[in-house]
Amino acid sequence: MKNPSSDILTEKEIPATASATPLSGSEAVIRSLLEEGVDTIFGYPGGAIMPVYDALYHYQDQVNHILVRHEQGAAHAAQGYARITGKPGICLATSGPGATNLVTGITDAMMDSTPLVCITGQVFASLLGTDAFQEADVIGITAPVTKWSYQITDADEIPEVFAKAFYIANSGRPGPVLIDITKNAQVALMSKEFRYTKCKHIISYRPRLQPKQEQVELAARLINEAKKPYLFVGHGVLIAKAEEELKAFVEKTEIPAACTLLGLSAISSDHPQYVGMLGMHGNYSTNKLINEADLVIGLGMRFDDRVTGNVAAFATGAKVIHIDIDPSEINKIIPADAPVIGDAKAVLKALLPLVEKRERNDWLAEFKELDKEEYEKVIKEDLFPEGGQIKMGEVIHRLSEKTAGKAAIVADVGQHQMEAARYYRFKQTDGYITSGGSGTMGFALPAAFGAKVGSPEREVVAVIGDGCFQMTLQELGTIWQSELPVKIIILNNNYLGMVRQWQQLFFDRRYSFVELKNPDFITIAKGFGIDGMKITEREELDSALDTLISSKKAFLLEILVEKELNVFPMVPSGAPVSDIRLE
Repeated sequence: MKNPSSDILTEKEIPATASATPLSGSEAVIRSLLEEGVDTIFGYPGGAIMPVYDALYHYQDQVNHILVRHEQGAAHAAQGYARITGKPGICLATSGPGATNLVTGITDAMMDSTPLVCITGQVFASLLGTDAFQEADVIGITAPVTKWSYQITDADEIPEVFAKAFYIANSGRPGPVLIDITKNAQVALMSKEFRYTKCKHIISYRPRLQPKQEQVELAARLINEAKKPYLFVGHGVLIAKAEEELKAFVEKTEIPAACTLLGLSAISSDHPQYVGMLGMHGNYSTNKLINEADLVIGLGMRFDDRVTGNVAAFATGAKVIHIDIDPSEINKIIPADAPVIGDAKAVLKALLPLVEKRERNDWLAEFKELDKEEYEKVIKEDLFPEGGQIKMGEVIHRLSEKTAGKAAIVADVGQHQMEAARYYRFKQTDGYITSGGSGTMGFALPAAFGAKVGSPEREVVAVIGDGCFQMTLQELGTIWQSELPVKIIILNNNYLGMVRQWQQLFFDRRYSFVELKNPDFITIAKGFGIDGMKITEREELDSALDTLISSKKAFLLEILVEKELNVFPMVPSGAPVSDIRLE
């Protein structure tokens, strides 16, 4: 697919344009990345991007290029890197299929507010629109799923466009940008001296970080008047690095705080004000009591349908404060009585001196009472089963204990994702990385690798289902070649588990094409030079997890789990959150 046979001109073959410093476009690309402090690129070479790769050859001591096995893997690895470091992840790919293979990851990054700078090669400008070999309109394809995309056809544009791209990707609500560079722009010499100035503002793009004082004062007044306020903590808190301000806020106000799926680890699971996870498979109390609150505070979250259920029946007795850096999220789904536009850290800092110290023991006790019910009907059996096959929940519970809640869990999509979110006790920030908005199967293996690249000192554990694993398993080759100790757990139930659960509950148990005949995952891992182990019995679980954690190299642990396990609690799709089911 990455045939390099398209017309390739070397710098010697291209007539030099007038330039005091004859820097090629491809070298200008690398120099621009270095100016932005880029130290890692996830990429895959091919014909239309070869000049950039040729320039990169001379900078190997300054930039670590990681050769993935598929461009989708590059995008997810860059996401994992960005999510754990807070810096933009960089992808490099060729034109046509190389570029379109990035699209799933770009879309995922857009949904989950993850900064990426994606660079793609393109055919010569003179061939654009001619259906040239490996030509694809990647700007048109990615326009709906990027914050900004731009096609460079002149080498002189490169420094300014790159500076804009990094600024847009990592400011305001972060997201992916894409720069498409025609081959003539890569190989031509710049006609002027290379100068790089970091972008600090764009006239037509001005994200507001500091909130308006009148918005903060109205929000503070509603908080001080509320008897049963309820705080929803979203991904925006982690993006803004506002964990300390959040802790100070909840400790002063004693407002119960629940996290969205992507907000997990913004507050320690052990904090007395933390009441659990929101959403379709969140905790019983956190969903059930939404309609008991008289004030809902959405902090760095977007009230997506997995949190609200039936919007008409959501928070029916509550006023709403919506704090978000993206004004387009305000009133999009849930009308806000008090919108506050701004960065979560800045807003919390502004709110802290205005909110009153309160005790809310009675309100918190209502959560604890419902928690008892969930424990008896769901958690007890999930974590401490007395027989039967191994359950996903007990695996996550023991993993949490053995890593003291400090690992970065990178979960794929499905039942294992929800069980990891529910039962890992997060004690360290940026502890849960998953595909939230897009729900992209195949996310976890490359994203875990990217997270390990970004944070090599931290234990990174990929939690993956058997279906998801087979979507991007070729990235085992990337892990092997990198020699990084990424830990991988496959929770294997030989089903596309979440789809099967829905077919059982809502389609009269008609299991339509969800059962998997799986390969020997351990043999596959060993084929990639990665040690592995498969267990089927509960008695083996502790020692197997110890082996996984203590390994100094990448390790794959396959655990055969209960085949028809269902994840509860559950809010049926489109139902009110108060209809959450425990069984």
